[in-house]
Amino acid sequence: MTHSTEYDLDHDVVDRVAGLAVGSATHTLRHRRDKVATATQGSYDGLFDPSLAGLPLTERLLVALYACRLTPCATLAAHYRAALAQHDVDAASLAAVETGAPEDVSDPRLRAILTFTRTLIENPVAGDRAALHTLPAAGLTTPAVVALAQLIAFLSYQIRLVAGLQALKSLENAA
Repeated sequence: MTHSTEYDLDHDVVDRVAGLAVGSATHTLRHRRDKVATATQGSYDGLFDPSLAGLPLTERLLVALYACRLTPCATLAAHYRAALAQHDVDAASLAAVETGAPEDVSDPRLRAILTFTRTLIENPVAGDRAALHTLPAAGLTTPAVVALAQLIAFLSYQIRLVAGLQALKSLENAA
């Protein structure tokens, strides 16, 4: 995945979702190593680039919403839910993601994607060869499988980052 865009502090998803005000102690701490914030936003931009091949954007957004539901991270889930609202998404698939029931998804490809997502989020050790082989069997190409695995890994990081920053922000506000 290669994607290069200019970092824009005003459009930093993590800062916005975590509710960090520019100049606050938590925001300042996060941006002390600005290259990490820039890389995190760059990863987000690349993984949710509509032109990314292999996985349609709506599938990636459904995976993101589902990962946020499983973890849970309500503020990040709201972000991905709002992004999904900008696209034509099958209501039954969205309902299955919202209720945490990928087995209710009629599309075998999306069902396999969501099941794999649940496996990696809830029990990464179970993301073995057998779990991986369910994806090509459901019609995913090798590049799509790689993109999905990268997406899930990024989401796991992003969710934990947001949770940590929100905890720091709470401490900052309590002081």
